[in-house]
Amino acid sequence: MSALQIKKGATRHSAYNLRPNFSDVQERHTIAVLVENEPGVLARVIGLFSGRGYNIESLTVAEVDHAGHLSRITIVTTGTPQVIEQIKAQLGRIVSVHDVHDLTVEGASVERELAMLKVVASGEKRVEALRLADIFRASVVDSTLNSFVFEITGAPDKIDAFADLMRPLGLSEIARTGVAALMRGD
Repeated sequence: MSALQIKKGATRHSAYNLRPNFSDVQERHTIAVLVENEPGVLARVIGLFSGRGYNIESLTVAEVDHAGHLSRITIVTTGTPQVIEQIKAQLGRIVSVHDVHDLTVEGASVERELAMLKVVASGEKRVEALRLADIFRASVVDSTLNSFVFEITGAPDKIDAFADLMRPLGLSEIARTGVAALMRGD
């Protein structure tokens, strides 16, 4: 019992949340940031992450409103719930930032990524690579006598699975765009 005779964690008769609200669990979050399309904005946003030692798993930036000069930055990062809340709060304080949305928390969202994979193979491995590409709905965008370049879009997990299957068949290069994400529904 504390000095006030209140049991720790009791919230039914108290106006204060006395339960600890911190966690050590690392969570993956997709954050969408709408910013002014002007020089230095991306550097300020990325500087926020690097200055505090936060990791960025994926970063996608593109202008989304030519007339309004607005760009959308989609960032995939990991951290504890406290770190994620801190990131969102600090992003919101940057002058050029219009909106910050945590797509992971705000509801259902759609995430997609584009990747190109170069597979150098011959004989049976070449046939197997084409068969797997068909299963994953990957397109052949370039072909030579001893290599293919496949294009695949989908969730990051799908691209990871495709790359894992292509490694033993001769995967030599991979290029990924990063995650693009939007909220579902209205």
